[in-house]
Amino acid sequence: MSGVGEAHIGGTAAAAGSSVSARRRSTGGDACVIHELLRRIESASDGHNELMNTSVLISTFLATSIEVIEMVAIVVAVGATRQWRGALTGTLAGLVVLALLIAALGTALQQVPLSPIRVVVGALLLTFGSQWVRKGVLSVSRNGWTQGIGDKEVSDVVGDGFDWTGFLLAFRGVSLEGLEVAVIVVAFGAADHAIASAVIGAGASVLLVGALGAASYRLVARIPKRALQLFVGSLLTTFGTFWAGEGLGANWPGGDLALLWTGAFYVVSALVLVRQVSSWRRVASRGGDCARTDL
Repeated sequence: MSGVGEAHIGGTAAAAGSSVSARRRSTGGDACVIHELLRRIESASDGHNELMNTSVLISTFLATSIEVIEMVAIVVAVGATRQWRGALTGTLAGLVVLALLIAALGTALQQVPLSPIRVVVGALLLTFGSQWVRKGVLSVSRNGWTQGIGDKEVSDVVGDGFDWTGFLLAFRGVSLEGLEVAVIVVAFGAADHAIASAVIGAGASVLLVGALGAASYRLVARIPKRALQLFVGSLLTTFGTFWAGEGLGANWPGGDLALLWTGAFYVVSALVLVRQVSSWRRVASRGGDCARTDL
């Protein structure tokens, strides 16, 4: 009786085994696919996997976004106040030079001294920014905020040809910020052997912030030219002060957040100057009217 039972159980097990084998053969392709997907997901969660490291991607995205915002702000400001052709050409040239440097140096970018570059670029932005603030203060105090710059004044500032000043400002800004982005990508990616993830994070930051900058152009274009010149001059002066200070070894309170209170200081100072110069002009105008009346 036990032999019959064992034979029955053995036959049932064999039938079940053959059924399972049949099912495996019929779904073998799907099982292989699922297994491969699970293997890739597990590999992606590994911190040493170069194809996709989520922590490196997010960290690089956040770290580079600050630099990209500064880059886009300079390009939009220069293009809106001077000439878009010169600003965009300078941007493209800066990106090309940056790509060549990355291809040539690779991980050696971490050894590039940024301090001298920051001092030079900061001094350049300080020079042009302070000039624009001066012109903006004089223009607004003379003609008010709402009136835009006339064609003749624009022609005197930019000229009919290519705007090399705008080209240089955009080129320097993009080159410096782009170099810092490249250093961040190399540092974050090489540390965890995840260069590809760092590149994807930086690329996403450039695309997102760049798209926001392009969308903001129409809003910037609505600002009266005189006011725009004044505020852009304050913006360039802010970046120039910040970068030159960093290059000289200054430790800004709050790091990059120091750009906010530095910019606020320059904007408030410019507004105070506008008010003061306007008062001087009114006094001078009344004095001239009194002199003509006496005559």
